[in-house]
Amino acid sequence: MKIRVYYEDTDTGGVVYHSNYLNFCERSRSEAFFNIGMTPELESGHFVARKLTADYFSVAKLGDILEVKNSMVAMKSASFTLKQEIYKNEKKIFSLQITLAYITFKGKPQRLDPQIKELILAMF
Repeated sequence: MKIRVYYEDTDTGGVVYHSNYLNFCERSRSEAFFNIGMTPELESGHFVARKLTADYFSVAKLGDILEVKNSMVAMKSASFTLKQEIYKNEKKIFSLQITLAYITFKGKPQRLDPQIKELILAMF
């Protein structure tokens, strides 16, 4: 997924603020669901970040076009782990490994339905 860096994404020097890389990755994950006519909020629950590791390699600046690439690392019964990388002009500038847990709307962990697991595997 391609993302343009806007003024709101940057600090006063025009450099992308560190937490906005997480936002870019979130947009990419959400867009994967939207592309198949769904949302990340399913009938009985939704996904929350359980664990993440981020690595910053270079900066992005105002006006840059970035590309977020996603790949599946692991699928478990109630969670999955993705690797998300952000590139600027084919140079990797950020990497995120994130584990997303599926919980009910009441906040309790829940196993993923086998059909949803297959869908997620196909998306990423």
